[in-house]
Amino acid sequence: MIILAGLLIGAVWGASLARKRKGSRLDIAQYAVGFAIAFGILGLFATLIIDRFI
Repeated sequence: MIILAGLLIGAVWGASLARKRKGSRLDIAQYAVGFAIAFGILGLFATLIIDRFI
């Protein structure tokens, strides 16, 4: 669940950041995917760390 939340939050944040910077649709898509991947990986590591300690 943490991974999916990270993907969603990253995509929304990346898209909003690209819109603020007046990017085209492709820029918005690229930022959304890039941030989603980054936040998904952070969520994966958070899930693994939590799983190890519990």
